[in-house]
Amino acid sequence: MFPCDFAWGAGTAAYQIEGGWQADGKGPTIWDTFCHKKGSVFGEQNGDVACNSYELWEKDLECIQQLGLTHYRLSLSWARLLPDGTTRHVNQKGVQYYNKVIDDLLACNVSPMVTLYHFDLPQALQDQGGWKSPSIATVFDGYAHFCFQTFGDRVKLWITINEPYVCAKLGHEDGVHAPGLKEPGIAAYVVGHNMLRAHAMAWHSYNSFYRPKQRGAVSLAINSDWLEPLHPDCAEDIAAAERYLAFTLGWFAWPVFVTGDYPEIMRAAIDAQSKKLGYSGGSRLPSFSKDEPAVLGTADFFALNYYTSRKVRPSGGCGQVLCVKSDRDVEEVLDPSWPICGVSWLAVVPHGLRKLLKYIKDTFNNPAVYITENGFSQVGPLQIEDVRRSEFYKDTIFEVAKAIGEDGVNVRGYFAWSLLDNFEWADGFSVRFGLFHVDFSDAKLSRTIYHSGREYAKIISKYKSAQSR
Repeated sequence: MFPCDFAWGAGTAAYQIEGGWQADGKGPTIWDTFCHKKGSVFGEQNGDVACNSYELWEKDLECIQQLGLTHYRLSLSWARLLPDGTTRHVNQKGVQYYNKVIDDLLACNVSPMVTLYHFDLPQALQDQGGWKSPSIATVFDGYAHFCFQTFGDRVKLWITINEPYVCAKLGHEDGVHAPGLKEPGIAAYVVGHNMLRAHAMAWHSYNSFYRPKQRGAVSLAINSDWLEPLHPDCAEDIAAAERYLAFTLGWFAWPVFVTGDYPEIMRAAIDAQSKKLGYSGGSRLPSFSKDEPAVLGTADFFALNYYTSRKVRPSGGCGQVLCVKSDRDVEEVLDPSWPICGVSWLAVVPHGLRKLLKYIKDTFNNPAVYITENGFSQVGPLQIEDVRRSEFYKDTIFEVAKAIGEDGVNVRGYFAWSLLDNFEWADGFSVRFGLFHVDFSDAKLSRTIYHSGREYAKIISKYKSAQSR
């Protein structure tokens, strides 16, 4: 059912778990700045300490071993390695920390999947324009070179950038993520564009200078819901679903996997809205330069972050402000039969993942796929015996098995989000996704396995033993 080298994993991100925000020469990041500004995050919480994985890494490693993972997805803190974002100053304490993490994983027979950028831009680079500045792509490429050179002898799976859609829209248009900018209509598209340029440069650098010797694989992690027309026989609803997919998955996957450019349906919608609202500054969606490394073909696998599904219909073209939401002109509808887990946006729809995987196979030329994030949240009173989340993992992994066995999707791995309860961005510690509970009221930040963690470990053990027979 699952291939013998299938990756069974769980994921985390540096800012969400490490803490040590000023420790041992680490530079500040945009999330440090954002969280320290009043009113940005639930309960004025921050990641200054978080799970304190910077000091408690051995405890995390015990959790990883208890689950029986074959793979662990982590991110590097750019500012812990390069405090001002450039290689002018390398923080050796940061290098030592990640060397230990990677070496310890390998000693326990766990393969690291390493993300270079998971939302935490060095503040020094934000001060120079951050992701809105065209020069950021070259700076990111320098950082990627440094990481490939320093860790690439042992790391064989790389993610350049995690969820560029979230960084672009939530960080630069909605203002609910760092750097907290509310610049509707243009900034999100510029940021998304510069992230794709940065990713492409880093992929080409790896391909030219490191792949021959290191033989690893590089991609970027794209988040998407599964989207279906509210009325399956209504042409307008079908078009709305296609348009929404173009504005999420397609925004980043189309240039990398299909044409080297944005989906035509996306550009047409943006330009039509510009015209309608009297914007005359040219297309708000940038174009790729022929003078830069091509973005087409810059992924060695498809990395997908999936959480939920929606039914959609047109929202009636009533948006009067230039922004991503009015450009795509789609209204989301929650199917009342889908249970909600924890946060209001997270409807539990395991079969949506199977459908999305099939769509990826058919649309993006049957790539190898890693599901790099998928999870179920808990809010309110703590439930260590989280039976619903346990059922969720069973149901979801069964849908992945069907995608492989019945739909012929080349799924290579599954990473649960997350190994630990952690700092869940704007929700702070109020939302818990962990397979292990972290007691943030306890100075020791003790880790306790949830029922779902035990069940996930059983699933892994079952399939691993079947694979070895």
